[in-house]
Amino acid sequence: MGPALLLHLTTGLTLLTTTTLIDLTNTIDTTSNREIWKGWDTSLAWWAAAFGQRDDLVNIFFTLRTAPHQSQPLPGLGLAIARYNAGASSSNIINPSNTRMIVSPSTIPSRLISGFWLRWTYSSPSPPSWNWSTDPNQRAMLSKATARGANILELFSNSSMWWTCKNHNPSGSDGGKSDNVQSWNHRNHAVYLATIAKYASENWGSEPSATWWNGKIGTQEGCHFDASTQADVVGYLRSKLNSRGLQQTIISASDESHYDEAVATLNKFSGNATVMGVIARAGKKLWQSEYGEADATGKRLVSNLLLDMRWLRPTAWVYWQVLDGGGWELIEADNNRKTIGQVNQKYFVLAQFARHIRPGMRILDAGSDYAIAAYDHQVRKLVIVVVNWGDVQYINFDLSRFGAVGTNGSTIKRWVTQIGSGSRCVEHSDTQLSGTKLWSRFEKKMVQTFEVSGVVL
Repeated sequence: MGPALLLHLTTGLTLLTTTTLIDLTNTIDTTSNREIWKGWDTSLAWWAAAFGQRDDLVNIFFTLRTAPHQSQPLPGLGLAIARYNAGASSSNIINPSNTRMIVSPSTIPSRLISGFWLRWTYSSPSPPSWNWSTDPNQRAMLSKATARGANILELFSNSSMWWTCKNHNPSGSDGGKSDNVQSWNHRNHAVYLATIAKYASENWGSEPSATWWNGKIGTQEGCHFDASTQADVVGYLRSKLNSRGLQQTIISASDESHYDEAVATLNKFSGNATVMGVIARAGKKLWQSEYGEADATGKRLVSNLLLDMRWLRPTAWVYWQVLDGGGWELIEADNNRKTIGQVNQKYFVLAQFARHIRPGMRILDAGSDYAIAAYDHQVRKLVIVVVNWGDVQYINFDLSRFGAVGTNGSTIKRWVTQIGSGSRCVEHSDTQLSGTKLWSRFEKKMVQTFEVSGVVL
């Protein structure tokens, strides 16, 4: 147990100052089962469309190697899932109606992803109606990620192809809140997604395991889908996937921006669409499919991530754009100018989780909102990730509910990242197991990860 009181005596003065160190103790619940972890993820989309040919980036994000970035060694994140954005844009003119895509005045060019289906006259995936050579950079990054071990591909679409939209604008309906896809194109949107899934399985060396879509407006592709429209498309999509021999490909819906919206949409699904439920109480798996915010310090990331893990209980967690600007990114970048800058502290905060909680581990309840635990049955290893928001203190963990916890006095490795600035995934080997307990001193706003070997669940 760490000291409960730290005394500081100032030499030559009669003043005695004290700093209280409050000990917190958490007991890992071995009976809890938050499902088997599938992995950490990023959406390729904009950043991969700009930088998809770069091996240094795929090594940083999709391996556990130490990879260089601007002469700085970075601990690879080891992402296991790649989320591919099936674009909705193209520059071609569709004759004889002389129809072309409408571009919103505020649209950022790098946020329009080229789509494969260029015109509705021919649904069979071959030229001239289909162009499989478009979007080469995002496809290159997908291939590189797969070669480095990413074993789950998500296919998602922010909008159906522009020519299926009522206003021919893939950035959203004119008001932003109305359904923008034409009713007679519900089936065509399902054809589009299913055709890409089939082509990917035969030509990209990857078979999609999930398909997502959502609606966003303004600076990027996005299309509002009413719940009834989503349910309609889901039914068509299941049929189109099955007819292409992709019965094992999972369809996931709905991909919403807020939790309340997700629940509301789910409750509106009916018929065949009810099998798409993703709430744990409905017996379905849930993924946090797109996380992002403009806090480069990592404070909001670790707070929201731990809340998700404890209460939402996803089996995968997806960061939206690992390269971007304005604090949204892990590494600063300008996707339009194709320039890359410095690494944010947020990168190393995420690394505390992603590098240690690995696919195949079982997520356990760590007994508080500031910690998460994961157990690797094959190597009998327990991982605990903890954040301290308050003043300097010792945080303790009781492992007495495990069948065995290793040798008394054995060394436990720990990694430290300071939120905001300071330490970045610094490894220490100065913590020891005391019976069935371990503890460590935490500075304010500090994240620590512990790996305990020889643990039997």
